[in-house]
Amino acid sequence: MSVRVYSGPHADRRRGGSGGFSRMLPWLLATVTILAQIAWPLTHDHTRDVLTVVTVVLFFLTSASHAFVTRGLFWTAGWFVVSAGTGFLVEVLGVRTGLPFGDYSYADSLGPKLAGVPVVIPLAWAMMSYPALLAARRLVTGPLLTPVVAAVALASWDLFLDPQMVGEGHWTWVLDSTPVLIGVPHIPAQNFVAWLLVALLLMLVLDRLPRRRGDGGPGDGVPALMYLWTYVSSVLLNAVFLHRPGVALWGGVAMGLVAIPYAYALWTGRD
Repeated sequence: MSVRVYSGPHADRRRGGSGGFSRMLPWLLATVTILAQIAWPLTHDHTRDVLTVVTVVLFFLTSASHAFVTRGLFWTAGWFVVSAGTGFLVEVLGVRTGLPFGDYSYADSLGPKLAGVPVVIPLAWAMMSYPALLAARRLVTGPLLTPVVAAVALASWDLFLDPQMVGEGHWTWVLDSTPVLIGVPHIPAQNFVAWLLVALLLMLVLDRLPRRRGDGGPGDGVPALMYLWTYVSSVLLNAVFLHRPGVALWGGVAMGLVAIPYAYALWTGRD
C-alpha cells in the first residue's frame, strides 16, 4: 500500500480516480459533522446524548482523514498517539486525583469508559488539536510562539465545551469554595488554567511533527473550516439556543484571539 501526500488541488485534478475520492472524503465527513452539530440543539434527552458522541466521532474522523490524505500515515499516527494519548492520561489523572483540572467525575451518558474516562473523550482532544495546530502554524512561526498560539487555540475552545457538557450532565464538578469565572457557573476557573497549561505541553510536542509548506492555508481548507465553524457556531449556540451570554462572551473573546486573525489571514491570503 502506498501513501499519497497531498500537494495541492491541481495535483488532485490530474490524478482523479481514487485520489479524487480521498481528497473529497474529509470534505464529506466535515459536511456530515456540521449537519449533525446543527441538529444537536434540536434534539433532547437520550437522542441528544447519542448525537453528542456521534458528532465527536465524526469530527475526529474528519481531522484524521484529512491528516492522512495530506500528511501521510506516520504523521497522522504521531498526531493521534500524542493528542489522544495525552488527553486520555491527563483525564485519568484528573478523575482520580482532581489534578490538574479540579475535582470532577463523568456520568455514564457518553458511552463506554476506560479507567473512569469515556473512550470518546480522548477523541475530542485529538479532533480539535489538529485544526488548532494548523491555525497556529498559519499565523506564526517559531519553536515557542507556535505552541503558545496553538495552546490558546485549543484551550479557549473549552470555555464553550465545559459549560455545554456540564449543562447536559455529562460530567460534574465538586466546587466547594473554588473560584469560578463570572458568567460561567458550575466550573472552577482552575479548569481553564489547567487546560491552557496542558494544551501548551501538548502543542510543544505536536509542533515537532514535520511542517508542510502552506500549513493551515487554502490546502488545509477542511481543518480551517472546522475550526472557524466551531468558533462561530459555539458563540451562536450559547448566545441564542442555550441562553448563556457569559459563555458566549468569554469563549468569543478568548477563542477569537486566534479564530479572527486566522479567518483574516485566510481571507486576505496573508502568510
